[in-house]
Amino acid sequence: MNTHKDSCNHSHCEKHSHGHSHGEKHSHGEKHSCDATHSHGHSHGHEYSHDEKHSHSHEHSHPCHKKTRKGSILTVRALSGLSGDIILCGLACMNKTSCTELYELIAALKIPALTQCVQIEEKSVNEISGLHAKVTLPHEHAHRSLADILEIIDASKLTENAKQLSKQTFNILAKAEAKVHGKEESNVQFHEVGALDSILDICIACALFDKLAPQHFICSPLPLADGSVFCAHGHIPTPAPAVLELLENIPVCSFAGKGETITPTAIALLKSLNAEFDAWPSMTIQRKNIVYGTKTFPNVANGAIWAWGQSHNI
Repeated sequence: MNTHKDSCNHSHCEKHSHGHSHGEKHSHGEKHSCDATHSHGHSHGHEYSHDEKHSHSHEHSHPCHKKTRKGSILTVRALSGLSGDIILCGLACMNKTSCTELYELIAALKIPALTQCVQIEEKSVNEISGLHAKVTLPHEHAHRSLADILEIIDASKLTENAKQLSKQTFNILAKAEAKVHGKEESNVQFHEVGALDSILDICIACALFDKLAPQHFICSPLPLADGSVFCAHGHIPTPAPAVLELLENIPVCSFAGKGETITPTAIALLKSLNAEFDAWPSMTIQRKNIVYGTKTFPNVANGAIWAWGQSHNI
């Protein structure tokens, strides 16, 4: 991966998109660059409570069934998969988040190791421009309990709604890990998921989603591939056990690559953010980005399309 930083003096989020790595135990040896000149082109005048805006019934529509929707729509079309990185980065671009604004959100976590750790840089795949997220974090072997992580979130300076979304995401992960390992949720020790990168991905993604506040969040069916992934428990088949547990009631489709395409962090975020799974919604697109990941798949660009706009019923 590239080790250089992009300067914060040019706009990425207007015409490019971010990347994500598909392995839950993914490398964050790089930094992301953002444009310090971006402004938030969206309205924050509609603060809402999590209970009001995010009912978690997770009713998934058939991909070919068209729904009538009103208001703002956020959609992600996951060609080759999703991770916490791509969700964080896609939301940053949909918000037109500047470097300064992103750093302020990260500082709100009050974790010194995360200071100015995220940048967003331009990336081209097969001569098609997009954005790629890069993170630089210290190496750590910390195993954190659910209580440890919830304490970090409670102590942060995120908005109350962002805190609730973040805690719900980790609760969803804890429940899946507990089921997989035959433990009580309170006894789950997070490994990769509890690392700094996942705390960063989840909390900042939830903060950015809270800022954007879309009335509808639509995701394509999730692509899955055969293969294996290496984690704290050794080489395990894909989808990994926690992913398999989280996939219940979620539409999926096949992907021609090999290995991990969807991470537990990504699915937990989709659930806590109350994503619907459906075809492209009828909408007038006002912002769009291609988001590239770190992992390379033969003959397939590792990326996803993000779009935000207003409903347009045909």
